[in-house]
Amino acid sequence: MREPHRLPEIQSALSAAGLDGWLLYEFKGCNPIAAGMLGFEGLSSRRAVAWIPAHGVPVALVHAIELDAWRKWPAMWGRLTYQSWQSLEGQLRSLVDGKRVAMEYSPGDAVPYLDRVPAGVLDMVRACGATVETSAELVTQFYALLTEAQLASHIRSAEIIAEIAPAAQRRAADAARAGTPLTEHELQQWIVSRFNEQGLVTTHPPNVSVGPNSANPHHDPSPERQALITMDTVLLVDLWAGEPDQPYADQTWMATIGEPADTDVMPVWTAIRNARDAAIAVVRDAAKSQQMVRGADVDDAARAVITTAGFGAAFTHRTGHSIDARDLHGSGPHMDGFETREERRLLPGVLFSVEPGVYLPGRFGMRTEVNVAITLAGEVLVTPAFMQADLFRL
Repeated sequence: MREPHRLPEIQSALSAAGLDGWLLYEFKGCNPIAAGMLGFEGLSSRRAVAWIPAHGVPVALVHAIELDAWRKWPAMWGRLTYQSWQSLEGQLRSLVDGKRVAMEYSPGDAVPYLDRVPAGVLDMVRACGATVETSAELVTQFYALLTEAQLASHIRSAEIIAEIAPAAQRRAADAARAGTPLTEHELQQWIVSRFNEQGLVTTHPPNVSVGPNSANPHHDPSPERQALITMDTVLLVDLWAGEPDQPYADQTWMATIGEPADTDVMPVWTAIRNARDAAIAVVRDAAKSQQMVRGADVDDAARAVITTAGFGAAFTHRTGHSIDARDLHGSGPHMDGFETREERRLLPGVLFSVEPGVYLPGRFGMRTEVNVAITLAGEVLVTPAFMQADLFRL
């Protein structure tokens, strides 16, 4: 396991949940949570299993030809070797028979980010005599939480991209007014060049979308698929970046260039801004009262504001996603009771986006996005420090 010093904490959590252990299963990338927890190095092309019991010594179940991939497994912990499928299942039975076992399994696929173990593997584990429970809360606590250093890195990245996005929108407005409008792709590539100058990396170039393209939440401009950023239009810039091997910052900024004729522009902006603020307020209120809040509760708060404003049917996605140390769309709690059934608690150490949006096909779309962290001390932190309160009129 990548962090063996956390074993007592994990075992305490297992005992508190009435679980006999956590069974980590990985095969060729099917379960990145298990792979991240175990920290494999080198070739790993066979099924890998680790048993973390609530009491006693963890045990690795290792194929005979892949011992080297487990070289960081602590020497004082157990290690069983298998070759055939019969020996794999026999060894597994010896570990889990009659036990309540946590795995990366989400009943009914309620949360796909958790549902990592193939159905056939669940069949095998159950046939070995185990009762399988979801590892949902364990994943939040031992995989998705950020350290203080990781949060500090996120904050640095957030402040950098909070300068880049409005600068990009001003650049587009200046070009449009000069009669030499930029394309979405040109502005996108300018943003990428700013990332490179600042030493930031990204998973994918940002979403720059103008006018009707902004009604597509995942518009992806390219040399073959782009529009001119002209006067009297809505301009959306969604960008995400981070320091290498550190948590990302993810933001969306909204502007109009000139005066769009659509009379719903300001009502939509007001609705999404108020929805964002309502979602953040739910998290802050829970922290102040030391009450637990779920990702679904945050989503409900944002969705209620947009529905009351008359745009509920046009809010077509969850309110936000987890951002963990490894992934932009992480494995921690999502702000979602709409696309998925997210019942996990927001624990100190989580980081997530809040990004309500309204999309009117053929007309325009708007989204406002910030990130929210609950620090290890239980305080609520919103990044960037400047949160867009008014629609930029450029």
